[in-house]
Amino acid sequence: MRPSSGRCSFTFSLQQQWWRGRGGPRSREEWGGEVACPFIDLLSGTTEVLNSTKDKRPGSVRASHPLHGLTESEMTRGSMENVEVFTSEGKGRGLKATKEFWAADVVFAERAYSAVVFDSLVNFVCHTCFKRQEKLHRCGQCKFAHYCDRTCQKDAWLNHKNECSAIKRYGKVPNENIRLAARIMWRVEREGTGLTEGCLVSVDDLQNHVEHFGEEEQKELRVDVDTFLQYWPPQSQQFSMQYISHIFGVINCNGFTLSDQRGLQAVGVGIFPNLGLVNHDCWPNCTVIFNNGKIELRALGKISEGEELTVSYIDFLHLSEERRQQLRKQYYFDCSCEHCQKGLKDDLFQAVKEDPKPSPEVVKETVQLSKDTLEKIDKARSEGLYHEVVKLCRECLGKQEPVFADTNLYVLRLLSIVSEVLSYLQAFEEASHYARRMVDGYMKLYHPNNAQLGMAVMRAGLTNWHAGHIEVGHGMICKAYAILLVTHGPSHPITKDLEAMRVQTEMELRMFRQNEFMYHKMREAALNNQPMQVMAEPSNEPAPALFHKKQ
Repeated sequence: MRPSSGRCSFTFSLQQQWWRGRGGPRSREEWGGEVACPFIDLLSGTTEVLNSTKDKRPGSVRASHPLHGLTESEMTRGSMENVEVFTSEGKGRGLKATKEFWAADVVFAERAYSAVVFDSLVNFVCHTCFKRQEKLHRCGQCKFAHYCDRTCQKDAWLNHKNECSAIKRYGKVPNENIRLAARIMWRVEREGTGLTEGCLVSVDDLQNHVEHFGEEEQKELRVDVDTFLQYWPPQSQQFSMQYISHIFGVINCNGFTLSDQRGLQAVGVGIFPNLGLVNHDCWPNCTVIFNNGKIELRALGKISEGEELTVSYIDFLHLSEERRQQLRKQYYFDCSCEHCQKGLKDDLFQAVKEDPKPSPEVVKETVQLSKDTLEKIDKARSEGLYHEVVKLCRECLGKQEPVFADTNLYVLRLLSIVSEVLSYLQAFEEASHYARRMVDGYMKLYHPNNAQLGMAVMRAGLTNWHAGHIEVGHGMICKAYAILLVTHGPSHPITKDLEAMRVQTEMELRMFRQNEFMYHKMREAALNNQPMQVMAEPSNEPAPALFHKKQ
C-alpha cells in the first residue's frame, strides 16, 4: 500500500481491513470512500518520507529478515527435508524437526492438496488464489467459479474442469463439503492414491475418525454421501461407500481454514496432508499462517533438532478442562499437554481481587451475572443495538471491578467487545482505555508470539492512535509488528501494512515530542477538515480459526 493523492491512508486502511474481516462492508462504496490520515497532509514533505520507505520493506533494500539475517527466499524455502514422521508417545504419528529452528523460521511451506471457497463467499473470493476482490470474472460455462483474471482461471482449469461439467450436469452447486470431497477424488483419479510430490503422507492414510462420530454426525455423513453420489459424474472413477466416507471424515478432522490475503476473514477450507501430521499442544512451538496461496508452518521460538512440532487447534483462552472438552468433541482426543495436565494459567483465567478478597458467594454471583450479560450482549449485537451493548458492558464491568482481576476471562471478553463496539461508534477515547486493559491482560496469558495476541495488540494500537494517544499507539503498533514478524513473516500483506503504519506513527511521535502543542493543534485542524467516516458494523463472527469444522 502506498500514499495516494499526496495523502497517507495506511492507518485507516488497516483499520478498514480489520472491520471488513469482522464482517464489515465488501466494497469501497459501502465503506464510504477512501479514508485518509487526518493531518498528514499538513506536514510538509511527509508523504515523500513515507514514499521513500517503501523500497526499504522486506524483499527489497532490507532484504534480510530482521531477526536472523535470512533473506526472504531463504525464510520461505522451508522444505519437507526439515522434518520427519515419527511415532509420538500417546499421540500416534507426528512430525519432528531434523534441524534446529529459531523464532520466525519457516519450518515448511505447503500448497493445498485440494481447496474450495466457502459457500457464502463464492461470488466475492477468487477460487484459485482465495483473495477477496471487488470485481471477479465468472466461468462462462458453469456460471459458478469466480477468478481474479484469466491467469487465475487458467491455473484453476485442471481442478475445475471436472467440477464445471459436474455442476452443469447436476443442475445446481453442492455445498463446500461435497465440492471439496469431489475435488480430492478427482485428484486421486488423476494421480492415484500413493504419495504425491512433496507429501509425507497420502490422503488415504490421514485420520478420519468416522468410528468416533456421534449419532448426529453419522446422520450428516449419510446425507453428504448420498448428495455426493448424485453429484459425482457416472463417467468418473467410481469409489466405494467406505472410501467416500473416509474422505468426508478426513475433511471433518483435517480441514484447514483458508483466510483472505490479510488473514482477517476465513474464506475457504483446504486439505494439507503434511500439516495434518502436526499434533496439537495448547502451548505450541509453531503456528500456521496462510500466505500467498500456501500455508507456512512457522517456529514461535527455538526448536531443537529432534523436538516434536506442534500447533494449537483452538484458542488458548479457555480453562484447561474446557479446552480438553472442546478438543474431545471436535477432534476426538484427550489433550495431555503440560498446560492441560497441570492446569497452568487456570488461576489467572479465574483470578479475583486479593485485597479485599471477595467471598465465594460473591464470586459465584458475579460469574453468573457475567454469563447472563454475555447472552444479552450477543442478542443486542445480533439486532444491531450497539449502544445497548456498550451499556451492558459498562454495567457489568463496573460490577466485576471489585471482584475479578484483569486477567479473568469474563473481564477480557467484555473488554474485547466494548473496545470494538466503541471504536465502531467513533468513541475512541473510551475505547482506547478498554483496549489498553485488554492488552495488559492478554500479555499475561498468551504465548508472547501468539498470532491472536499480535492482532489484538494491533487493534488496540489503532484505537489509541485514533484517540490521539500517539505514544501508546505507536508502542502497541511496534509490539504488534514484532509479533507478526514471527507469526506471519515480513512478506505477509498485513505485516507490510503494519510496517508502513509503524513508520508513520514513528514520524508523528517525533513531531509530538518536538512540539506537543503544535502536534495536537495540527491534528485537531486536520480532523475538523475531514468528513467523519463510519466504520463497518462489528460482527459476532469470531476471528478465523486454525482448523475448519463443519457447522
